[in-house]
Amino acid sequence: MTIFKKIIDREIPADIVYEDEECLAFRDINPQAPVHLLVIPKKEISAVDALSPEDKTLVGHIFLVIQQLAKEFSLEDGFRVVTNNGLLAGQTVPHLHFHLLGGRPLLWPPG
Repeated sequence: MTIFKKIIDREIPADIVYEDEECLAFRDINPQAPVHLLVIPKKEISAVDALSPEDKTLVGHIFLVIQQLAKEFSLEDGFRVVTNNGLLAGQTVPHLHFHLLGGRPLLWPPG
């Protein structure tokens, strides 16, 4: 069981800023920007490469939630959405998640 599943199940606390039947968003415990939220599906999907065609509606829903959160957190001037897939990309939790970052200039390249 991943740490994100434990957050979904309320086994460990998190600063949850959004929740519906399909996904959950909470503040990252090690923020890299003034706004750094993690948006995760409640369905256990390990990574982008584990998505199936049946997940396309879920992923679309998550991106609409990200759009809503960007508005709620006043990120009109810009924000970044990041997801890592695999160890070489820096994925440390094997549960699909999207980082919503904003509130400061974000440089490129990111890593």
